[in-house]
Amino acid sequence: MICFAACAFTGVAMAQVRVNQVGFAPASEKTATIESVADAKPLKVTVLDQQGKKVWKGKAQRVATSSISGKVRQVVDFSALQKEGTYRLVVGKENEGVSAEVVVKESPFAELSKAALKGFYLQRASMPIEEQYAGCHARPAAHMDTVVLVHPSAATPERPAGTVISGSKGWYDAGDYNKYIVNSGFAIGVMLGAYERNKAYFQQQVADIPESGNGVPDLLDEVYYNIQWMQTMQDTDGGLYHKLTTPNFEGFVAPVDCHQPRYVVMKSTAASLDFAASMAQASRIYKEYESAFPGFSATALEQAERAYAWAKAHPNVAYEQGKMNEKYDPDVNTGEYGDHQFADEFFWASTELYMTTGKDEYRVDALENMPKWFTPATWGNVAELGILEWAFLKTSSVGDSKIAADMKTMLLDHLKPYLAQVGESCFQSPYGNEAKDFFWGCNSEGCAWRGIELMYAYGLTGEASYQTAAYECMNYLLGQNATGYCYVTGFGTNPSKHPHQRLSAVSTCGALPGFLVGGPNPGQQDKGDHLKYTSDFADESYMDHEGSYASNEIAINWNATLVALAALLDK
Repeated sequence: MICFAACAFTGVAMAQVRVNQVGFAPASEKTATIESVADAKPLKVTVLDQQGKKVWKGKAQRVATSSISGKVRQVVDFSALQKEGTYRLVVGKENEGVSAEVVVKESPFAELSKAALKGFYLQRASMPIEEQYAGCHARPAAHMDTVVLVHPSAATPERPAGTVISGSKGWYDAGDYNKYIVNSGFAIGVMLGAYERNKAYFQQQVADIPESGNGVPDLLDEVYYNIQWMQTMQDTDGGLYHKLTTPNFEGFVAPVDCHQPRYVVMKSTAASLDFAASMAQASRIYKEYESAFPGFSATALEQAERAYAWAKAHPNVAYEQGKMNEKYDPDVNTGEYGDHQFADEFFWASTELYMTTGKDEYRVDALENMPKWFTPATWGNVAELGILEWAFLKTSSVGDSKIAADMKTMLLDHLKPYLAQVGESCFQSPYGNEAKDFFWGCNSEGCAWRGIELMYAYGLTGEASYQTAAYECMNYLLGQNATGYCYVTGFGTNPSKHPHQRLSAVSTCGALPGFLVGGPNPGQQDKGDHLKYTSDFADESYMDHEGSYASNEIAINWNATLVALAALLDK
């Protein structure tokens, strides 16, 4: 087990070891960071096997000073250790120094990859979560959502306010019990994108969900469960309701103890386009499994085109919850997922529709909305999802080949400065070296997504430096970081144990495993008498506390990036 206790010995005061707590592949780079070093003299490091035999010895290779906190750290590289086993990395004297557990094994991320995908099963609404698959996290069915009311903001002559519709199935969005189209569309886009670029991996992966063994990749079965809910959110005119929600967040109670009425609220441009994009994507992917999903591919495409047509006719309908509440009752005070710029959604949706249909009208729209600069993908800016589709496009069209090359260059240019940071990084990482790297959800939208980008760059170029840097992003998430936490629940020797997630809070056996928490957030929007952060440094501004929604919540979009990164690295 990793020792995080403070120890003192020659050259070190209050030292701690930060290292990937899940495992290294035998041939991969292996580094660790020694925290709180008193001087710059390289420290001696030894690796011992389980019998106490010395299998590697050396010194820290370099000293690095954090631009964020000013803390001095040393980085040790023990990549020469390639034999599988569980070891103890010791800094200083073998019997007195600070130590950390190190695991070397084939496919070190296989179980994490399965757990990340299975996390979506644990987030399902409208069905019992069975002990056979969930163990002590089993729970009865709740939020059947067969009686969902049309909110006055969503009323039409065909469906006046108070009309009852069904919005069953789907995933709870985050730590709460509501369901949101914008975030669902983005999460599905991330996972289906990873599937298209890593089919062989997902086709053999067994996540132990009820559908396992049915001849369909578990990822596609899991995504389909949420898609079935998304399809219910399309109004008769093709537009998409923004979300299915209670007026207010439920307390930290079990799903069966929730009794607020649930509504679909106003249609929005962003929701309609995110739906159009992810459904067009699903249409071409699920076509390969037509016998398992008869008619779905055609239906999905038809729904995608109708949603896109609605957005073209309503190109600027922003979901603004405050303004909505001024006009309609009841007030809705749950997650907003608001957006006011839609060029990125139009670009992604038209790109996916073009890739699926080949229709020139969608190509024209994609070119019209193509981004002029690169912005990493988030639920609020989805342009990169379209960029990646173009970058991986294999085509005989000269025009499309030029676009593909330009999008590839845009991605690689974006990554260059991060690769350059690794050699001076405190954590041997292309992420986490600047204060601006830390914000709400940065573990996903900053670190995991950068790892995914790096793996896609590796897939496009074959250059090993990209793959190594992607591993370094995963190492950061799994413990080689400023807090020493493994940010994935249920994994590592010092995992996040108290996520802001109602399902974990009410479970009889602690946190549900396989969830990536949001991570350090210097905004500290949740601080107060109930929650006092122990550090204001950007990369340490994290609390493993149930009440910390700003640093310790989970969300489907964040877990989608964990699914993608773990699978891309594990293949």
